[in-house]
Order: sequence, then structure tokens, then C-alpha cells
Amino acid sequence: MARAIWKGSISFGLVHIPVGLFSAEKPDELSFRQLDRRNLSPVGYRKYNKATGDEVEMDVIVKGYEYESGHYVVLSDEDLRRANPEKTQTVEITDFVDLDDIEPVFYDKPYYLAPIGKNPKGYALLREALKRTRKVGIAKVVIRSREHLAAVVPQGDVLVLEILRYPNEIRATEELEVPGEDLKALGVNERELEMAERLVEGMTAEWSPEKYHDSYRDDLMQLIQGRIEAGQTDAPDESPVPEAAEPREGVIDIMSLLKRSVEAAGGERAAPKKAAAAKPKAAPAPAARAKPKAASKPAGGKPQPRSAATAKPRPSSAKKRKAA
Repeated sequence: MARAIWKGSISFGLVHIPVGLFSAEKPDELSFRQLDRRNLSPVGYRKYNKATGDEVEMDVIVKGYEYESGHYVVLSDEDLRRANPEKTQTVEITDFVDLDDIEPVFYDKPYYLAPIGKNPKGYALLREALKRTRKVGIAKVVIRSREHLAAVVPQGDVLVLEILRYPNEIRATEELEVPGEDLKALGVNERELEMAERLVEGMTAEWSPEKYHDSYRDDLMQLIQGRIEAGQTDAPDESPVPEAAEPREGVIDIMSLLKRSVEAAGGERAAPKKAAAAKPKAAPAPAARAKPKAASKPAGGKPQPRSAATAKPRPSSAKKRKAA
């Protein structure tokens, strides 16, 4: 059974919906221990008293705000809630906006919101209202002594709390050197654009997240297994690593590359379609939910985020952090 990180309520207007906050992330990273290379003994993360040098147990560690050098105000978890009980126990929705208006760079970390108590009516009501209006709720929520900006987004039967970055946390794009919109000055012609569009169309597929996985993790596990089988476990291999091929500089026949890519994409797509044609068609599922209409592209050619009815949690930074 999942354990709630936080319990409180969603509020909008005069409505309050009891909910619990649950982590939506499930890290699947390989776990490495830090070792002393001289005898391969584990190197620990030591919490110690800087005055005495003695190790300190977790149950005697408290939070302290240093208001003068060497002088602290000691705060308990209860103090953090006491500062503003309502803010620390409420996802306060202040506005409802189109999800398409939120640029992907704002997304940081997802959580699940689930109803607590014996009356889930309010939760279901908010979820369905968001789906029908294709809106998301913009909210403020305090988690671990910090107030976050967040979006309440419906995903199937669940409400997702997407922690957002504040505008001042995002670097201005003016700092980057990127090509402008004058394609003629950049040497981009219409034939190249049409071929690029054909390549995109040829590689277009239904979003199916289960077909993606961390292939680098597989490669790393294969390397580790090979070292175990060879008995080479006591020292790292520090031989030079072959460099990946760098992109060629100078004049590139991009049209030729696009054409070959389109042909390759067409060949790869043709085989699965042919195989699929031999299979009998499955009967349509009863009461299938209609797909939502595709959202229009935001002005300015910005990347198009998800629709509210089908939104899925975003990876954090990047981690994706991993978010944003």
C-alpha cells in the first residue's frame, strides 16, 4: 500500500476535497556504493557533531535557522506547520487555465493526489470537470518547508499534482545562440522542409510509453556481468574509451541525408504493418472512450504540451531531476 507523503485537501472557491499526496516517481537506477580503492571498503555518509567530532543519530537532529553567526532558532516539524496551518495542509487552486498554455520547461516533478476519507464524490467531481473543460488547476502548496507552484492535472481516474518551476527559476532563452525564423537567410529551402515533414510523418506513431525503457542500464548491467564472469571485479578498467563519432563540420548534403532517412523510415514501418495485416482484427472494446481533439499549436511555434484529458506526468529535470 502506497504511503502518503502529505495529507490535506484540495481547495477551490469554497470547496474542500480531502486528499493524500503520493510520489509518482519510481526510480530504477543502478545503486553503486562509494568505495576506498585501496581496500574496497565502503565509504559511508557520516553525520557528525562539528564541535565534538562524534557521530549523531537521526533522532536527535533538529532544524535550525542561523539568525546570527553561531546563533540559531530551532524549529520542529510542528513549527513548520504552525507558521501557516492552512497553507501547509491545502492544495489551494487559484486559477483554471488551458494546459496547452503551460510550456514544458515549467514542469518539475509529479505527484499523485488520491482521495482520503469515505466520500470520494468531490474528488470525482473536480476530475471530471477538468476533463470536460480541458482545464487544469493552478495551485499553491507547501511541501517540506517550501511553497511550490503546481498544476492539478487529470490523468485517467487520477489527479496528478505537477510541481511547476517559478518563472525566475528558468533561464532566459536570450542567453542562447539559436537560429532565428529567417529560413531563407539560413539556407533552408522548401524542398528540404517538405522532405523533413515526410520524415516526421514516416516516423509518427501512437504514444505507447511501455515500449520505451532505459537501454543504457541494460548495457551497463551487461558490462558488469561480463566483469563478474571474467573475475575482474577488484579494480576499475581505466583503459581509454573510444570516442563517439562527431558530426561533420562544413557543407553537408542535408537533402541527401533526409531522403535516405525517409526511405529507411518507410522500410522500417512497412514490415510491422504487413505482419499486422495477417492478424484478425480485435473486436472493439465496449464503451470505448473517444479520443480528445488535438489541441491547437500555441502561438509562436512553442512545443505543444499534452491535453488535459490525457495528460501524463512529466519527467523531472531532467532529470530527467528528471520533473524538469
